[in-house]
Amino acid sequence: MLFVKKTAAEKRADFKKALHSGSILRFPGAYAPVVALEIERQGFDGIYISGAALAADLALPDIGLTTLSEVSQRGRQISRVTSLPAIIDIDTGFGEPMSAARTIQELEELGLSGCHLEDQVNPKRCGHLDNKSLVSREDMARKIMAASDAKRDPNFVLFARTDARASEGMDAAIDRAKSYVDAGADAIFPEAMQDANEFESFRKAIDIPMMANMTEFGKSPLLSAKQLEDMGYNLVIFPVTTMRLAMGAIRQGLAEVAKTGTQEGILDRMQTRTELYDLIRYEDYNNYDQSVYNFKT
Repeated sequence: MLFVKKTAAEKRADFKKALHSGSILRFPGAYAPVVALEIERQGFDGIYISGAALAADLALPDIGLTTLSEVSQRGRQISRVTSLPAIIDIDTGFGEPMSAARTIQELEELGLSGCHLEDQVNPKRCGHLDNKSLVSREDMARKIMAASDAKRDPNFVLFARTDARASEGMDAAIDRAKSYVDAGADAIFPEAMQDANEFESFRKAIDIPMMANMTEFGKSPLLSAKQLEDMGYNLVIFPVTTMRLAMGAIRQGLAEVAKTGTQEGILDRMQTRTELYDLIRYEDYNNYDQSVYNFKT
């Protein structure tokens, strides 16, 4: 139907260029396509697709239970609806190096602009929990090499995420990141930094683009995009913000209906029918339908 005009290749090229612009890119998380539409409407730079949010949407914990087909197809559904680039969380790559390579090819074909691959042992844990176990630096480097080699579009951005700060310390995390750069990563994602100084120290040690994770209720302070930009970060994600906002509102609204037996008192908290139809371009679809079927020969 009414796909966006910008192709996946164009989105990837624009994203790669913007990542090196010197200005920080802001990528809120979208767990559903309709959320991506609102992210674009609000003027953000791109879409982040969180593995934790997708797992939660399936009522699963973030421990690597989702599959390549589940994640990649949701990624396509989300990425196709806007002109913004979308990057997706692929956890540990859904297997060993060959599986990680296949994952990259699937994501390219499905229109994604990039992904991040992490160095945890599978089954993994949420990046802001304790007791994470990591694969060896050499094993992760092999996985990154395979993933990088699988790229057919050089503008597809491969982020290497390291969770080493929590279990091995800052120096080891930085050393791991440097080895991941050598293995072919296009950008680095240091997970669970504990203060602004750690974010700054990591940025100074790495020469390629870097992503910062501003997730709520985690180990990292909630720094502003401007603070991160001043440190030299190239991209900031807000991975689960939209889902937490939605679930908080859903919980409160359902509690009100359960108590009163009607939604009459919470209508002012809802997106209206008109607002939804405007967001999903209902009238454009109607006009398209009429132009196709109401014609004269």
